[in-house]
Amino acid sequence: MAPDRDLAPVTEPDEVAHHFDIELDERPGPTPPVYVDTADDQQKQLPIIPPQFTTWAGTKRWTKAVSYRTAYRAGAHAIRSPWYLVASAWWAVVGAFLLVGRQIRWAWHPELTRQMQDAANKGDLHQGPAIERQLAARRKARGTALAAELLAVLVVGLLLWLVAPRWVLILIALVAVPVLAHYGRPSDKPIISAAVVVPRHRRLNPDIVEHAYYRAGLGKADKPDERIHFASRMAEDNTGSGVQVLVDLPHGVTFSDALKAREKLASGLDVATSQVYLTIDKSSNRRHLLWVAYVDPLSIPAGRTPLLDCKPRDIWRAVPLGVDERGRRVMLPLMFTSILVGAQPRKGKTFTARIIALFAALDPYTRLSVFDGKGSPDWRKLALVSFTYGFGLLPDRVQGDPIENLRATLRAAKQDVLKRNAKLSELPTNICPEGKLTRDIARDPRYNMPVWLIILDEFQEFLNTGDTEVDEEIAELLVFLVKVGPSVGVILLSSTQKPSGIGSSGKTAKRFTDYRDNHLTRFALKTGSWQVSDSVLGSGAYSEGYDSSALPVGDEYRGVGILYDAPVPNATVRTYFGDGGDAEKILTAARKFRERAGTLDGMAAGDQVTKQARDPLADVIDAFRSEETFLSWETLAGRLAEQMPERYAEITKDSLSKTMVGLKLGIESKTGAEKGGGDARPRGAYLANLRRALESRNSKDDR
Repeated sequence: MAPDRDLAPVTEPDEVAHHFDIELDERPGPTPPVYVDTADDQQKQLPIIPPQFTTWAGTKRWTKAVSYRTAYRAGAHAIRSPWYLVASAWWAVVGAFLLVGRQIRWAWHPELTRQMQDAANKGDLHQGPAIERQLAARRKARGTALAAELLAVLVVGLLLWLVAPRWVLILIALVAVPVLAHYGRPSDKPIISAAVVVPRHRRLNPDIVEHAYYRAGLGKADKPDERIHFASRMAEDNTGSGVQVLVDLPHGVTFSDALKAREKLASGLDVATSQVYLTIDKSSNRRHLLWVAYVDPLSIPAGRTPLLDCKPRDIWRAVPLGVDERGRRVMLPLMFTSILVGAQPRKGKTFTARIIALFAALDPYTRLSVFDGKGSPDWRKLALVSFTYGFGLLPDRVQGDPIENLRATLRAAKQDVLKRNAKLSELPTNICPEGKLTRDIARDPRYNMPVWLIILDEFQEFLNTGDTEVDEEIAELLVFLVKVGPSVGVILLSSTQKPSGIGSSGKTAKRFTDYRDNHLTRFALKTGSWQVSDSVLGSGAYSEGYDSSALPVGDEYRGVGILYDAPVPNATVRTYFGDGGDAEKILTAARKFRERAGTLDGMAAGDQVTKQARDPLADVIDAFRSEETFLSWETLAGRLAEQMPERYAEITKDSLSKTMVGLKLGIESKTGAEKGGGDARPRGAYLANLRRALESRNSKDDR
């Protein structure tokens, strides 16, 4: 790499101020500069053939697009052609009168007329008569020329009318009428209106961009070492929707600084904030791609969801969530993650979460559980395919008690996670190479480990039921599942309009925060403040320049949000749209897929989750709360009767003790001290002893 002229070696001047009177070492000579080549090994070459013509499919798309635009313009102008004729005739008459008026004005010579009037106003007896004589002579000459012109026009017109063929007259009219109409119409009233309105946009150049960066505080023009530089030529992108250029910030200024200054950059460029986008370049933290859209891309709808083709999907593949600001499809992976969606009411939160759920529903090998805290109609059609579900907080004869359904689902999911971890750790490496769930294992009924998507819309409602014990249990189970579940295929999809300040007790509030903060993928639509945005996107997102409260407001921006900390790059996404009718169509097809595959089960198949056979040992373990290591049989019996009355309404401490010991799994009835129980030492069970018994039983079942 040739040395940059700006990178000259720094030499020490002859006179330098020193901190020591005596030099301890010899003064070093000039140090030669070190040049670091940060350029790519391979230069980027422009394609010889335009990208749209490199494939037959691309050529067909381009031809189809051009043909459509041409046909559309032709059709629009054909419909308006009668009006064009009337307007042309009218403005041609106006143009003819304007032309005659201009000729008469020319013959009258207004310039000399003004001079003569000025001389008269000043009383100039010397210049006045001379100008008057000159004006009279000019008017006579021009009047004669105008009369001759009029006579010639009349003679030629009469001859053409009497002698010339009809087609010549038509040809003259076709030429004369448009010319006269163009002359006669006002400049702001075109006769032929545009069939397609091409948006006007500000033309950017390097000077404007530099000025915007300096005004945003990202550099200083008067200091050579603090100037910005361009690493590429400013040019239109390959979609024709905006201008882009690679920008090198001054040393010490980072990409995060540029993101924070995005609003100021937009002001400096004199465009909307939603038209300015920055993408970091992997070669340097101070280099990024600036892309300025011609029009606001977020106001352009992404369109209806591609899931409307109602074809089977695979949850091991990414879900088409929407398109980014440049029109590129955003594909969101679902496996081994958990997803949090947050927004103000009526900003597209539920529709976004439902698009993800519909994708999972089209995979007949994915188990679904859906619980809607607000009880709206948005989610009820998912009952067609859901293993368990609950809508609202009040029981009814169809779904039973939604709170109890949720508690039973979360308990079952927790036990399933524990069993999966144990099974996966024991499978041979040829089946489970890395000790992780694979697609083949998840779809093999012998292992009974299907991917399980648990959907919680307005999940804050389930942590604020008014019953402290219920709230704490749900919160504890959710925290466990969001931390441990994704690694074994138990995925949580949570949405909320209130991502903070929830909980009927201090423990519940803390676990609510733990649950919220442990989601791996976050999507924030419009929020009310940057603090709420940080609650959804995660602490620190605002300091990096990601703020969903800054998203534009308006009906055209519903469904627009920031995808952050996902397995794919952060992006501003316009989500696909699917209304209730679309959801019903997709879910009807999804149910048929499950019926054919034999995977329709649970409440969708008519079962009641709260009436299914219980696992007493697992239920006893679930009765323990955090930090509890010992519980008496009396306490355990009371909690089981309260939590699962349909199964344990009549259980006593003696019958529970007899049942546990009778399992012959090494469970012992011992005395111990309960947390907060004072000095009493009743008989009961230790949690560690129960867990060892469960592990022993599971290992026997696997064999």
